[in-house]
Amino acid sequence: MIDLSTDYLGLGLKNPLVPSSSPLTRDDDTALRLEDAGAAALVLHSLFEEELRAEEAMAERFLLHADLAHGEADKLLPDAADYRGTLDQYLEYLARLKRRLTIPVIASLNGVSLSGWVELGRDLQQAGADALELNVYHVAGEAAVPGEVVEARYLALLTELRSVVDLPIILKLSPFFSSLPHFVAELERAGARGVALFNRFYQPDIDLDRLCLVDRLHLSYPDEALLRMRWIAILRGQTRLTLAATGGVHGHEEALKMLLAGADVVHLASCLLQRGPAYLAVILTDMERWMSEREYASVAQLKGSMCQRNLPDPGALARASYIRVLDSYTPGSGVWR
Repeated sequence: MIDLSTDYLGLGLKNPLVPSSSPLTRDDDTALRLEDAGAAALVLHSLFEEELRAEEAMAERFLLHADLAHGEADKLLPDAADYRGTLDQYLEYLARLKRRLTIPVIASLNGVSLSGWVELGRDLQQAGADALELNVYHVAGEAAVPGEVVEARYLALLTELRSVVDLPIILKLSPFFSSLPHFVAELERAGARGVALFNRFYQPDIDLDRLCLVDRLHLSYPDEALLRMRWIAILRGQTRLTLAATGGVHGHEEALKMLLAGADVVHLASCLLQRGPAYLAVILTDMERWMSEREYASVAQLKGSMCQRNLPDPGALARASYIRVLDSYTPGSGVWR
């Protein structure tokens, strides 16, 4: 019997497959289906501070400070004491899942202000979350803002949140830091328990007919896993943090590559959105078959065995491979004629 167990933020998991924050984790029945398919933990859909603040402003305007011309219209408004906003619903959902599921439930928080991160983090802890994923979505688009200021912003919110919550915290990072290993080391010193690599920013597009920006949702594709695999392989051995691979995993091949590179867990979203929760069981079965054929006894045995520290040629993950790949390309017949 192959031992698929792994460690995630200090939480012992039965296997390394964890559905990540997506529409699939917003619904009780789907969450139960994911657990039945073999999910080892669950990351809830993100709680967005901007949405909460906008909702609070609307509620204050219409429920607390409504200045209506006709007194009879007051009866049409809901009682402010009975009003349940997005935050209340999220916390109730989290608490309900904790009662119904046997696997760890990780809350996902996407804040914009330091006070928001702290207040909401405290609420999520009180509701029973097993861990907290910080989905820090920040695009540094001003030339006057140096890279160290961006990093300091992450470290400040982590330090402040760490002072008020006891939950293990994992930061979901972008791939755009100038020295990722150094920054991850700073996060470890500041109290993080893990990093998830990498956040998939949704890019706006240009509509050529209407000449305006439009939002488009694109699911991931398997080639995206390569960027995650490379950086996880570089980081493994340089940090004690949990390394979570997120983005581009569509089957057992990508999942196994992430583990060989050094990932502790593998997040799944796009493939489950396309194929349904039951596909998670297929990935697990295929992983076990591959490991059995190659006589691996456990995930611990293969995890990190192909990280940079263990490779006979560490340059394969650095600049040397860049030169070799370019030199190896052969154009198709007649392309340059």
